[in-house]
Amino acid sequence: MYPYLRSAWILASTPARADMTPEDPTQLTMTCQLWDADMFGEMNNGRHLTLFDIGRLHYGKSIGFFGALRRNKWGLVVGGSTVQYRKRIHPFQRFTMHTRCLGRDEKWFYFQQTNLRRGVACSSALVRTAVVAGPKGVVPTQTVANAMGWSNWRGALPGWVAQWDAVDRMRPWPPELTTPNA
Repeated sequence: MYPYLRSAWILASTPARADMTPEDPTQLTMTCQLWDADMFGEMNNGRHLTLFDIGRLHYGKSIGFFGALRRNKWGLVVGGSTVQYRKRIHPFQRFTMHTRCLGRDEKWFYFQQTNLRRGVACSSALVRTAVVAGPKGVVPTQTVANAMGWSNWRGALPGWVAQWDAVDRMRPWPPELTTPNA
């Protein structure tokens, strides 16, 4: 089940900081709960992704992004992600999630999110997200930047992110489906 209460608590308790720029990182300390764990007694890989969603909510609230979302009736969508898992997080262990916007292109914002426990990286995700305006589709990132008062922010992508994006775009879409031979 999606952690609606956690999300609501983060949104209610996180103040907007006027001094933040899009590239400033945020940190959010969380505790792995029993319902975050799988049958192996560690945080489930899907829960890592869900909690990364909450980390981006925290980031968006911190930079004051939700006002622009409400004013413009925009929504958010994830367009792709890749995750590396290296260390386990067990129930009742605390960890700190670091979220930062690595940059943007015309359509997407790119985030790096890392869960650390005692200074050791446990998991890290690269996530491509977009702002959407209902049936009108994706809102250009420059329009979003202008709405936030960041018209001069170009958000150049690091080379490794641009390479990941280029490789990801090579995947066929829709995916080719095959059926086993009978």
